[in-house]
Amino acid sequence: MKGQLTIINLYGCKPKFMKDKKRLALFGKALSKEIKMKPYGNAIIHRFGKGDLRGYSAVQLIETSDIMVHLDEFENKAFIDIFSCKSFDSKKAKDFAKNYFNSKRAISKTILRK
Repeated sequence: MKGQLTIINLYGCKPKFMKDKKRLALFGKALSKEIKMKPYGNAIIHRFGKGDLRGYSAVQLIETSDIMVHLDEFENKAFIDIFSCKSFDSKKAKDFAKNYFNSKRAISKTILRK
């Protein structure tokens, strides 16, 4: 395997978590631990947009690639992409993310790159 990409969409997340920069900063490291990855440094986090297109974006580098998170404050959605050259348990990642953001529904898809 050359790479694994897992895409996770969360719907109906707890509204206050969508604006919580500190909680978002901890997510990448907590998820890394859950899927047995090693984080590299602290997450890079910025809030972008206006009106109904506003939310935080974060990148947590891991030694085998990265975790990207985009939060939609208007509709309480989270979009998470995890890419790694090392395999990981995508179901565990989805379940962890769903619980972390207290979302009502989660869907995911995994693509293996060769």
